[in-house]
Amino acid sequence: MVAETLRVFVTVAEQRHFSRAAELLNLSQPAVSLHIRNLEHEIGAKLLHRSPKQVSLTEAGDILYKRSKEILALYDQGKEEIRLLHERVSGVIHIGASFTIGEYLLPRLLADFARQYPEVEIEVTIANTEEIAQALKANVLDIGVVEGEVSPEKFQLTFYQKDEMLLVASKDHPLHSKKSVRPDMLQDQVWVFREHGSGTRSYSDHFIREAGLRVKKAYVFNSSQGVKEAAAAGLGISLLSRWIMRKELESGEMLALPLTPRLPKRDFWIIRNKDHSSTLAVEMFIRKLLQA
Repeated sequence: MVAETLRVFVTVAEQRHFSRAAELLNLSQPAVSLHIRNLEHEIGAKLLHRSPKQVSLTEAGDILYKRSKEILALYDQGKEEIRLLHERVSGVIHIGASFTIGEYLLPRLLADFARQYPEVEIEVTIANTEEIAQALKANVLDIGVVEGEVSPEKFQLTFYQKDEMLLVASKDHPLHSKKSVRPDMLQDQVWVFREHGSGTRSYSDHFIREAGLRVKKAYVFNSSQGVKEAAAAGLGISLLSRWIMRKELESGEMLALPLTPRLPKRDFWIIRNKDHSSTLAVEMFIRKLLQA
């Protein structure tokens, strides 16, 4: 079998020794040697430099080693996916999501997941990043999907995706008359913020601090929808995710200010409690997140 031969080759390459590879693979040394000879014959190139003490990769062997690792990883992933087809995925998943993700990304993904795994019950808590982290720590949630920073010492972090941030204001805001808006043009503006503990608020505070801006006045809302509506009504300017602004930008109801340079993207994270055991349903949900 090709996969078995490639696995033998990779093990020999990593162990740099036929007998150690044979021991790890629970094969005889002649069997390992036969796999390598057959592979070299099939490839039509010498793959290993052999010596009494150890073996090393040839140039051709180095190329095949790297590709073999990729092939075996895909092969193992395929076997796992096929295995899961025959296993029953059921139970309850307690998901925590920060507002941007919970209100604008998760609904469609959860609908697709529910159709694929109808026996899984899903409970979603939408709160700010800090509150999601606290609930995970207390084992109230199985998984969190957040846009704010959390401690890698306390949680298992998996990168989810990048998020584009926009500077937004009502269509009649004076800054919309500018072809380009520099950060120094935002001095003494009225701002609309999320509450402390929110990932969006942390991003906004960092931007204002780095740009050295003075805030004339600030209004605080505990939801992204509230911030968006307040900015649209002319209460002030705000920093919001493109996910939140998508419909308003497409309809022309609101416009993003032409900030130069553009705002850096932020990271969305999947977070889990390191001490909390996982279930098959949770693992399949994470797989769905990463494939979306």
